Parts: sequence; structure tokens; C-alpha cells
Amino acid sequence: MRKLLTTLMLAAMTMTAGAQTPKWINNVKFTGYGMVQYQYVNQKDNSSNSFNLRLARFSLDGRVLKDWYWKAQIQFNGNTSNLGSSPKVVDLFVEWQHFDWMRVKIGQFKNPFTFENPMNPIDQGFMSYAQVVSQLANFNGRDGSHSSNGRDIGIQLQGDFLKNSNGRNLIHYQVGVFNGQGINVKDVDQQKNVIGGVWVMPVKGMRLGWFGWTGSYARNGEWKDLNGDSHNGKRSLQQRRYAFSAEYLWNDWTFRTEYAHQTGYGFKNRYQDSDDEKSNNADINYANGDKAQGVYALVIAPIIKNKFHAKARYDMYQPSGDASKQKTNYEFGLDYMFTKNIVLSGEYCYTHDRSALDHDYNTLDFEVSYRF
Repeated sequence: MRKLLTTLMLAAMTMTAGAQTPKWINNVKFTGYGMVQYQYVNQKDNSSNSFNLRLARFSLDGRVLKDWYWKAQIQFNGNTSNLGSSPKVVDLFVEWQHFDWMRVKIGQFKNPFTFENPMNPIDQGFMSYAQVVSQLANFNGRDGSHSSNGRDIGIQLQGDFLKNSNGRNLIHYQVGVFNGQGINVKDVDQQKNVIGGVWVMPVKGMRLGWFGWTGSYARNGEWKDLNGDSHNGKRSLQQRRYAFSAEYLWNDWTFRTEYAHQTGYGFKNRYQDSDDEKSNNADINYANGDKAQGVYALVIAPIIKNKFHAKARYDMYQPSGDASKQKTNYEFGLDYMFTKNIVLSGEYCYTHDRSALDHDYNTLDFEVSYRF
């Protein structure tokens, strides 16, 4: 499968470079980006000091006729514990865009949950997505699902409407129905996730949003109940989430904050492979309880407009819904844009993690990101 995906992408790249595109297909583009990282962590018994290949992505997108937009994107990871997880399809969808107020997207794409989730890793601004976004938008899901880069398979409606006197839309909405199993996996329990959000844009550059998520995550496997009795079959865990978001972009300044909350248990082991014994274990992680929540707030300030920035972020996550296992990051850094396509980032992070043996530790992170 992985060889086939790579071959198809290479073939498509060759076609776009050397073949005449049919008239009914237009604006076909091949783009991508890569991120190279050096990171030092001084946590006791878990220290690291390494250069990493964070990721590389290659995508094709274009239009069919006038109203249809399509995109296909694959991701390669380096330095992974399971090299078999790379490459992988992250996006594969088509969207009907005839109306601004109602666009229909079907395929595999980002869950419509939080402002930060749809941002690519470079534009997001820091060395990683905020903890609560990573856990509750399903990058590395709290429910025990596999790494899905905040995506799932489904269908979504979205649009903008209510223009002001300057022709700027004041309201955006998006709502979708998804499998609930993450990327590249079929539905297991035949229950769909419904995820959506709405935000208002009262002034230029400002967004105030509300999001909701209801559904389940399931797997086939074996487990023991609280009485110690063994079971085998399909097990579904209900998931309920909501989030509040605010963002303001002004004169090259960025202010953004989001709070999200989860109700629902997660599986003890993370799903990796259908043939893996741990992935077929359906025991529940009762230690973290059935609630989680987190919040982050950040500012990115121009030192030289559109060139050189300072940044800071407060990032807190509670995997058990209270402060007993709370992890808090205090981050400070600088970004320098050599060109619009090459960015050098440096960041210092002080972490206080109540669930770790070494509660307090430091991280230095440097990254070179480039686009083409």
C-alpha cells in the first residue's frame, strides 16, 4: 500500500510537470513543505539531544470544471518509533464550492474543531500544537486512537454569510459527519461522529468561535470489566467535547486562545496496527477518568514586520479533568523569515508536569521550515 501511494504521487508529479492537462481540469499545483528539527530536553531519566526529521508533506490540488476543488496530500515522517506509519495519506477530498454560503466537502480532511487544528505546522507558530488541540482534535487522541493529524473520513458542510457594508462576511459555520476512527480506517461501530462550529467576525482580523463534538471511538478486541470478567468483541466509548476560541490578527500581531473540554473514557493502549496485540486490547484507561480539559493563550509580536517575530505561549492540559496530572508549558521564542518560504525558529520551554517523576524540566527547540 505504501509503495503504491508513493508511486501514484510520483506519477502525478510527472504528469503535472510534463503532460498537457485536460481542459476540464485546471490550476493543478504541486506543493509541499518540510521541517527539520534539533531538540534538547533535560528531563531526568528521559533526556534527549537529537536532530530530527519532523515531517515532509507533498500535495497535489486543483479544480475540476468551475465549482469542484480537490486535494491529495501524503506525509513522510523521520525518526519514528514505527517506520511503517510513514508515508501515509493525510488529505484526500473533493469540495463543491458553487456557493459561498454552502460548500460541500467529502473525503479525508481536518476535523472542524478549534481554530488551531486546520493550521499547518508552520503557520501554527510553535514547536508543536497546543496540548489540548493535540489530544482533543485527534492528533494523538486521548481516546486511544492512532495518530491522525487532526483528521477523519466523512462529509462536511461549511460556508460564510451575512456580509457587512464592505462586503466582508460576519459569520462562518461548519458541520460534518465522520467515521470517528481517524485517518485511513473504516468505521467500527457504525456510529458516526458529528462535529461542528460557528464563529463570528465582528471586526476585520477577529474571530470568536464555539465548537461541539459528539460521537464515539471503537475497536474490536478483548478486555476485562471492573469485576475482572473477560470479554471479546466490539467496544465503543462515547466522546463529548466542546471548545471556545478567540483570535485577533492585526498589523502582523497574532493573539489566540482556546479552551476545550472532553467527557468520555479512552482505551488504555494506543491503536497502531490491526495485527498488533496491544492495538486489539480494549481495556479502558480508568486511571485518567472520563474527563479532560485544557487551555492555551499565545501572542506573536513583530520585531521587524513580516520578517522577525518574538512569541510566547501558555499551554496547560489536564488529562484527568483536574490538577492531579496537570502539565503546563511556558514557551518563549523567536522566528526569522529568510524568505516567505524559509523560516528559522528557536524556542525555550519550561515544563511543569505533575504526572512525571521529574516534575520540572527544560526544552530547547530549533527548526528550519521550508515550502515550495
